[in-house]
Amino acid sequence: MDSYRVNFETWNKLAPAYQDKFMDLDLYNDTYDLFCGLIPKANARILEIGCGPGNITRYLLSQRPDFRLEAIDTAPNMIQLARENNPSATFQVMDAREIDTLPLAYAGIICGFCLPYLSREDCAKLIKDAAQLLEGKGILYLSAIEGDYEKSGYETSSSGQDRMFVYYHHADYLTEKLQANGFELVHLLRKGYQNSAGSPSTHLIFIGRKKK
Repeated sequence: MDSYRVNFETWNKLAPAYQDKFMDLDLYNDTYDLFCGLIPKANARILEIGCGPGNITRYLLSQRPDFRLEAIDTAPNMIQLARENNPSATFQVMDAREIDTLPLAYAGIICGFCLPYLSREDCAKLIKDAAQLLEGKGILYLSAIEGDYEKSGYETSSSGQDRMFVYYHHADYLTEKLQANGFELVHLLRKGYQNSAGSPSTHLIFIGRKKK
């Protein structure tokens, strides 16, 4: 079984536990505020990739209830929770690697911690696809776990019963892909995070603006 399928099955199974753990996490709210502040247009159409149970969705709409927010996730159980948590948003089950099939243009795209579950090649494609989906001067938000890509591999959940393939990414690589696809980097932020096993990591947050 390939790593993406393993990750899908794990996320689908752990959806309620993920909701309990992360629904009220406020560590990244300041970065979501930066994203919102870069989109002055009222009633802007926003795409969220890998929405999980709708935790980021809920925060965005609390700050910008005017957003017309559409969100996708590959796990049906995550989408079910997201709908319950955000009745004003629109949700659909979709693979993050297939956003190039979406027909609409967006003022902003936010992808909060989907990249740790996408290979380097899939991340490059996602950035390219996002550039095609964004309007001129559109805003792209990405977050990832910083580290040596070659050390990516399976990690076990805190219960020890489930596993997931986690990819680490280099800031330089993602910055290069953003610039190659017509983005100017507005913000590159780092935040320290400690997982449930007590292991520290550094999380990268990129906010880019499409040049035209």
